[in-house]
Amino acid sequence: QVQLVESGGGLVRVGGSLRLSCAASGRTFSVYALGWFRQAPGKEREFVAGINWSGDSSYYADSVKGRFTISRDNAKNTVYLQMNSLKPEDTAVYFCNLITSIQSRIPYGSWGQGTQVTVSS
Repeated sequence: QVQLVESGGGLVRVGGSLRLSCAASGRTFSVYALGWFRQAPGKEREFVAGINWSGDSSYYADSVKGRFTISRDNAKNTVYLQMNSLKPEDTAVYFCNLITSIQSRIPYGSWGQGTQVTVSS
């Protein structure tokens, strides 16, 4: 089973940048599609970005397209989310998880603690 641990969140001003990391345990990391999700206070958890097993295909929610970039390093068992031009509405706890595919984007692994991102205006 793959265990995932998110890190890299913090407090940033509007227009700033952050890079989140999701470190995975397990030797089969490279076979999984992975996604980033977020949950803002009082809202449902939502999909943000997904990447396929090889890293050559990705998908983004409309709200982050052009500002966020998902990538992965299978040698380091890590997936990243580079977030630029941050807005107050990006404030949320960010999670990574296994997803069935970047087309369906359905999470199916265990949820970790997530990492808090706060964007101040």
